[in-house]
Amino acid sequence: MKRVVSVSLGASTGDFKRELKLNGIDFTLSRVGCNADMELAASTLEKLDGHVDAIGLGGIDVYLRVAGDQFVIGDGLRLAQHAKITPVVDGSGLKETLERTTVETLVNRGYIQRGTKVLMVSALDRFGMAEALVAAGCECKFGDLIFNMKIDYPLTTLEELKDLARKYRSRLLTVPFRMLYPTGAAQNERSADGKFAHYYYEADVIAGDRHLILKHMPQDLHGKIILTNTTRPDTVDELRKAGARILATTTPDMDGVSAGTNVMEAAVVALADKPLSAITRDDYVEWSQRLKWQGEIHVLN
Repeated sequence: MKRVVSVSLGASTGDFKRELKLNGIDFTLSRVGCNADMELAASTLEKLDGHVDAIGLGGIDVYLRVAGDQFVIGDGLRLAQHAKITPVVDGSGLKETLERTTVETLVNRGYIQRGTKVLMVSALDRFGMAEALVAAGCECKFGDLIFNMKIDYPLTTLEELKDLARKYRSRLLTVPFRMLYPTGAAQNERSADGKFAHYYYEADVIAGDRHLILKHMPQDLHGKIILTNTTRPDTVDELRKAGARILATTTPDMDGVSAGTNVMEAAVVALADKPLSAITRDDYVEWSQRLKWQGEIHVLN
């Protein structure tokens, strides 16, 4: 049996353990939430190192992949380096593959079309999704400055995103990750001021990271399409109660859990039988197809 563990800076309330077969091989996939405690995450990585087949790093990125360029998140890289033997991945390799495919599915089913208004709460961590939405002819607003830095200025082009990544390259290496993205209990906080609610109201589709979507969303999402990741049953209930029409997840459902791309990418690494440095985007595409991994579309209202 192969064992894959996601070590996450997220809340431990999202922990799970699943036993399943992948490509005919028995797997145990599990998640250990460290509640924003970097030291606990580091020690957990050290304890797992050499005892599991692959580790996924959740709640934090090691790399941002933007238009073929790679930007390093300092805290993420330093955390990953606590594992010396077992390969560690953050999901960025698989993420781009699955998220592009999910957008294509929404287009093929008529949920997204030319002129669809999209609010993507954060795009630098999902540049493949952003590219797919732009290619589909959507009118996009990218909220990286709005929701990550509280600067009320939406970006509207891929070029602006590329410029933003280049501008903040050195800052990404040094700034504490908690200043870039909510971790631990902060993931469950909700913004009550409604300052950015109008961006939600203006959009047909709300896309991007689940925690950022929930943190700033207004109570009324009547008729909206939500395109996101790693949902839980309580997430689905919250979106349904808010009136969202469609929930599209970029990863498949496993007993009520839409798994994070970090643990799924780790599973691919465990299956691939080659060094992590030798695994390419084509490998992720091939394994996604072989395992029949694809996003799911749920009608909520």
